Amino acid sequence: MLSDQTPTLTRVPDRKNATATQAGVLRPDQLAQHVELQRLPCSRSLEPWVENYWLLQWDLPSGTCHRSSTLPHPACTLSVEHGRTREGVVEPVVVTGVLTRRFDVELAESGWVFGVKFRPGGYAAFTGTVARTLRDVPVAEPTPFRVDTVDALAELGGHLEPDQCRTVVDAVLAPYAREVDPEYDAVLDIIAAMLTDRTLIRVAQVEQRCGVGTRRLQRLFERYVGATPKWVLGRYRIHDALSELDNGYSGPLADLAARYGWFDQAHFTREFTELVGVPPGTYQL
Repeated sequence: MLSDQTPTLTRVPDRKNATATQAGVLRPDQLAQHVELQRLPCSRSLEPWVENYWLLQWDLPSGTCHRSSTLPHPACTLSVEHGRTREGVVEPVVVTGVLTRRFDVELAESGWVFGVKFRPGGYAAFTGTVARTLRDVPVAEPTPFRVDTVDALAELGGHLEPDQCRTVVDAVLAPYAREVDPEYDAVLDIIAAMLTDRTLIRVAQVEQRCGVGTRRLQRLFERYVGATPKWVLGRYRIHDALSELDNGYSGPLADLAARYGWFDQAHFTREFTELVGVPPGTYQL
């Protein structure tokens, strides 16, 4: 039975938890009419690298489909996908890198997906890879993980309860946990500042606030995040504006643009339209 409410994210209280917005899914109320989405916490031992788990499942009538559109987050995902899967998925266990454009998936027939959403920089720190190599790669093989890990993940499916899936994923990923890299820890602090401090609208302000130089900041983001600091900061402010619109904001768009750092409404409209696909005034309706 599908949920009739937009799901909320369960969080485990922790200093490092503020590393992702809850925005992203466009028109979440419409998505909830077609699919069931749950977000689940990971084990505490994985919290330094993993933001949360999520479970998506659907069973649509024959001949119908629903396009799910998601704005990019600066995070990689490890997912297990069964049923009517997205283009490019051959084996059930795949990795999705940081995508810098809107991510669209046509949902049809029936399907089941369990995802591990890593924190920004978390996948690279957890696996020892370079995030830049996965930028704009929607489907990649899970090569950093052992064969037995991938096989165990592939056995997950709709025949298991969500908590059973969470327990399995906790167990198979636990052996990869290591001491937190100080460089990655610095990335988390920078990301948290970008996310929570709405007065940060330029990268130079981030550098001053976090006490980090331009070249080091760029190097950290290329190594761990896979996207530039400017892109991440801009996406977080777009997420802020989108959340306001999803929550019913009906005021002047010029005020909304100014609140989140755009110097004029035209610039805000241009960036919003490029990413979301429609102008903010149209999305507001």
